[in-house]
Amino acid sequence: MSADKPIVYIVDDDPSVLTLLGKLIQSVGLSVETFSSAQEFLSAARPAGPACLVLDVRLPGLSGLELQEQLARSGREIQIIFITGYGSVPQSVRAMKAGACDFLEKPFENQALLDAVNRAIERDRAARKHRDEILEIEKRIGSLTRREYEVFVRIAAGLANKQVAGELGLSEQTVKIHRARVMQKLEAVTFADLVRMAEKTFSAIGR
Repeated sequence: MSADKPIVYIVDDDPSVLTLLGKLIQSVGLSVETFSSAQEFLSAARPAGPACLVLDVRLPGLSGLELQEQLARSGREIQIIFITGYGSVPQSVRAMKAGACDFLEKPFENQALLDAVNRAIERDRAARKHRDEILEIEKRIGSLTRREYEVFVRIAAGLANKQVAGELGLSEQTVKIHRARVMQKLEAVTFADLVRMAEKTFSAIGR
């Protein structure tokens, strides 16, 4: 399977639901894998491409909401569309607060599910692109020397060369040299590029 080809996972303990939803999603050209339990899904290998999970709330053993929590704890990020025949407001609020894309109550229109799947896959593509950008920026930042990093953090925070020089005990000319090297190593064309890189990486690590 191509790394860019989307795949939709379906977890439901009702075989007829798995069959119907699987055929529906395949009818629009998407690949599908079905599972009858949360444990079965957790033990399966997952390709690296865009994906989403259509997940029943009520399952034997680990429930859909518990599976969502376990995936979050383990760092296995995936966009989730919950489906249920016994929906409640507290359940839907809990699911959405934990990052679910949609919460559909059975019976739902076929198009409603297909729309939700498309939204989830696009959301997953965007999240993957963002993660790849962060990793690339972090790689470039990792190439900076300690002093270059100190200069980078300060100029990205909006300090002028003179202020950076004062904080680090350097001459203004030395700061300018470090700044030029930082721009080159980070492949930043403009100062605005530098600020955006800093914002992306620092927000990703919670700084």
